[in-house]
Amino acid sequence: MLPRPLIGIPADRRMVGSHPFHMVGEKYAQAVTRAAGGLPLLIPVLPEPMDAPELLARVDGLLFPGSPSNVEPYHYEEHTSDPGVLHDRARDATTLPLIRAAVEHGVPILGICRGFQEINVALGGKLWQKVHEVPGLLDHREDKSAPLESQYGSAHEVILESGPMREWAGGIERIAVNSLHGQGVKQLAAELRIAARAPDGLIEAFYLPDSPAFTWAVQWHPEWRVMANKFSLALFNAFGEAAQVRATRRGGGAQ
Repeated sequence: MLPRPLIGIPADRRMVGSHPFHMVGEKYAQAVTRAAGGLPLLIPVLPEPMDAPELLARVDGLLFPGSPSNVEPYHYEEHTSDPGVLHDRARDATTLPLIRAAVEHGVPILGICRGFQEINVALGGKLWQKVHEVPGLLDHREDKSAPLESQYGSAHEVILESGPMREWAGGIERIAVNSLHGQGVKQLAAELRIAARAPDGLIEAFYLPDSPAFTWAVQWHPEWRVMANKFSLALFNAFGEAAQVRATRRGGGAQ
């Protein structure tokens, strides 16, 4: 039996009382284990980030998860956020260079929500800080007072471009997704290509066509109840298969 691929998941840095903790939502680790067939490895976001090439030599894939925090606007040359917006400078300092290094080294990547936005910013794109205030765009935020099942329920459809994403959906053009984000892609990085849009035109998924490895990201949350959603399961399966290819090569001495 082949060893399962080791999939790194960068954490958030949170203060619990007087001490910093490094946290990852359990749903992401569960999706890596159950749907991608991998071994999840939580990556701390330390004040002095770990050396990216050294880390990448030891993992077979990277999942950049969602988070309550937003990427600091100065990373994409936008004005400062409104007071009270949650940021995580330690995560930014780890993930943005790690994304660029992972692309360079051909490490499979899957980005979700904040991770989707991080990939765009890391490769030179920009974000809307408040999608709901942009004329012509919908309010893509969840009702935080509602039960989780409602927050993560279907919110709108996305229109899938032809190619792998439509294949994962079983050949159909539209799928229903959840929506729990206040920010979104304003300007897509030049290297990226659109894979799905919301009905209002907002970019909901993209990929990196010139990457030697799987590099995909979605704005919604496929990790939620992943085993009960055929599309989400297919997405994580594809990510896990790409990570397994790398694991097999690393086991044979190739990097």
